[in-house]
Order: sequence, then structure tokens, then C-alpha cells
Amino acid sequence: MQINIVLKTIGLLLMIFSSTQLPPIIVSYIYQDGEIGTFIISFALTFIGGFLLSQPFKDLRKDFRIREGVLVVVCFWLVLSLFATAPFILTDSAGHLQFSSAFFESMSGLTTTGATVIANLEDIPRSILYYRQQLQWLGGMGIIVLAVAILPLLGVGGMELYHAESSGISKERLTPKLRQTALMLWKIYIGFTIICAVGYYFAGMSIFDAIGHSFSTVAIGGFSTHNGSIGYFDSYQIEIVAMVFMLLAGVNFSLHFVTWNSLSIKHYWEDSEFKAYTAVIAAVIVIVVALLIVNNEYDSAIESIRHGAFQAISIVTTTGYASQDFSGWIPVIPILLIFMSFIGACVGSTGGGIKVVRVLVMFRLGIREIKKYIHPNAQVNVKLNHANLTERTLTSVLGFFSLYVISFMIILLLLMLTGMDQVSAFSATAASMNNLGPGLGSVAENYSSLSDVAKWILSISMLIGRLEVLTLIALFHKSFWRY
Repeated sequence: MQINIVLKTIGLLLMIFSSTQLPPIIVSYIYQDGEIGTFIISFALTFIGGFLLSQPFKDLRKDFRIREGVLVVVCFWLVLSLFATAPFILTDSAGHLQFSSAFFESMSGLTTTGATVIANLEDIPRSILYYRQQLQWLGGMGIIVLAVAILPLLGVGGMELYHAESSGISKERLTPKLRQTALMLWKIYIGFTIICAVGYYFAGMSIFDAIGHSFSTVAIGGFSTHNGSIGYFDSYQIEIVAMVFMLLAGVNFSLHFVTWNSLSIKHYWEDSEFKAYTAVIAAVIVIVVALLIVNNEYDSAIESIRHGAFQAISIVTTTGYASQDFSGWIPVIPILLIFMSFIGACVGSTGGGIKVVRVLVMFRLGIREIKKYIHPNAQVNVKLNHANLTERTLTSVLGFFSLYVISFMIILLLLMLTGMDQVSAFSATAASMNNLGPGLGSVAENYSSLSDVAKWILSISMLIGRLEVLTLIALFHKSFWRY
């Protein structure tokens, strides 16, 4: 294990990240909220920390092996979340967050989970609110993907980082060079963000709210600048903008790139995962709306369609926005939505969950086993996009699912040991591992009532979900550390 290249890379990444603590200074100056000193200190701490880590190895020129790539990804998310706590701890206006709560908030932001321990957002300075939204935006596409576009210029290779960060079925690069790939993905990401912000502004949001919500919408994060989330605005125009961009952000960004590059939308309809993604969301919308109408949750069918469709899209894509308090609907609806979050968005998107393509493959694998049970000698293949999947790919999907289930059970039991009731513990585990945010029971509104131990457990759970289980769990296998 080349620990020196790992330390150098984490240090360089921290120095890069420190620059993202400068925009909140501008926001603080504009709104005169008294937090300029907070972010200057945070910038200095982060930059100096990164400098001290990288300086001893500044002349080192080595390429990553896959193990170093995995270790950098895991360690950097932990270290970055650690340094990202600084503004929450230094400010006197965020409810005097303790370290465990501040770490939870920063991890929730960077993993685009959207769970919060802050009870009253209306009392928070604008620069701190902006900083929370920015954390989600950076975490959305993965700050490491951004960094590998720059690190080759600094003498550090990035291919293994890219593979460790994007651990879906397909790891094919979209352009011949990794740096070009990362830059192209970020151009699409930034483009969506700008269009989303403009849409929010013309739908009725202020400039500040439009920018902040565009960050968390395209990142499928769910953080809001108001306690009432999207419901605060009570505007169907704003909800339509949110639904459109939640749907777009839940699609594989590689598919967006191919479609944009060829100027043809046919690639969407030729993609098996996209078709399954839209079918699942459409089915959930129909079921939720029907249940709302049948049970007279609202006075009109139009309101049931409005809120049912919004909440279905928000939870299935693992965004976590709320137009209404869906936990107060008839019990079957919030439970259904929580279960649907396990499917999540598409692989290669900013969403969480198991991912649609894996669920689709497992479903088709199940169909294959049924056919083979009926016709033992038949040769039945599992196909995706008209291509046969190899047994290695099928084994990889099943391995991921088994690790996911085991991790879920362990986290659930640990949370219950801290004193959480079954419903709260189950929904909190699902919300953190699926990077969803809102839960049920005691975590329906926020996570401020949890013990410090529960917050640390959920922080690790968020990281497991963000890195899709395998990347983090690999560190605990003895073969990972063998030379």
C-alpha cells in the first residue's frame, strides 16, 4: 500500500476544496450576516490542513493502483466531512451544534442525503444556508470526479479514483481521456443547475432560494433554505420545475452525454434502465394518487395529483423534498414510498438507492431461474440493452445486494440498541443508506432528537450508501491490505 501517494492526494484535494469556502464569504458580505470571519477561518484551516498533508510528498510521482484509489475515496469523504464541519461549529447562529451534529450535517450534505439536525432554518444566516446547499451540489456528481480532471496536471493519476467513485455496472469512459470525461460530466451538471435556477426564479423564488434549491435539486440532495421545504412556497409552478429536474438528475449522466452528443433523444428509449426508471416512477405516482383520492386526503382530485406526483418523484429519486408532510398520510403511503427509495435512481446519476439497473438485473435473473426451473435444460440468458450479461456481472450484482442487506441489518440493529423505536430506526436506516433524508417516526421532521451515538452510526451509513457499499466495506477485508 502506497500510503504516501494517498496522503498527497488527500492533501491536494483538501486544498482544492478550501476554495469552495470562499463563495459563502461573498454571500455573507451581500447579506451582512456577520459570518465572514467564520468562513475565512474555515478556509484557512482546510487549506493549511491540506498543505501539511501534501507538502512532504510534493515531488512524488506515482500512479494509483486500485487499492490506493479506493482508500483515497473513502478517506477523503471522511476527511472532507471532518473539515466541512468547521463553519457549523464556528458560527454561533446554527443552534451551537456539537461536533457529532456538525459532522452529521456535513456528511449529510456531501453525500446528498438531506437529513438535518438543524431545527429552525429560518434563524440560520444566509451564508450558512448557502454553504449547506453548496455542499450538496459538490457531493452530487462527486467532488473527486471534479478533482481527477485537475490532478493529472499536478502529477497524480486518476483512473482508479474514477472507477472507485463510479461503481456501477458500466465503467466505460465517455471520452478517450479521463480528464475530458470528468469535465464533460461537470458541464452537463452545471448546465442543468443554471437552467434549474432560472426555472425556479421565473416560477416565483427569490434569487437566493432559486440558486440554493437548484443546487440541491440537481444534486438530488433535498436540503432546503426553509423548514417547510418546497411546501413553504405552496406553488405548483415551483413544484413542476422541481419534478422535471429531479427526474432529469435521476437519469444516468452518461446517457445525457450520449444524447446531447448525438442530438437525438432516441438513446433514452433504447436504454433498458431508463425505461424501467420511468415505469417505476409512473406506477408509484398512480398508486399514491389513487390512494390519496380514495381516502379523501385532499378536498379535490387535483390536489391529490399535485402532491401525490411530487412526493412520489421526490422519494423514488431519493431527493427528499416535501410539498406536504407525507408522514401524516394514511400509513401505507409513506411505507410504500420508503420501500420505493430502495430502488432509487439510475446508476451514474446523482441519486441514491440500490439503483434501478441492479434491481432490473435481479428481477430478470429471477425470471431466468423460474424458466430454468420449468425447463431445466434450457439455455436462458439475462439481457440488458439487448446484450447478454456475463455471469461475472450477475455475480457482482448479487454480491452488492447481499452486502447491502447485511449492512442494512447491522445498522438497523445498532440504531435500535441506542433506544430508537422500530419504525424510526428502520426509516432512518433506509433514509441514510439510500441517501434519501426524511424518515418516519421521531426522524420525520429532523434528526436533532437522536443521541450522538445514533448520529455517528447514521453518518457512516450515509457514507456506505454514497460509496455504494463495496468501496467502503472492501477496506475491512484482510486481502485489501496485503502487498
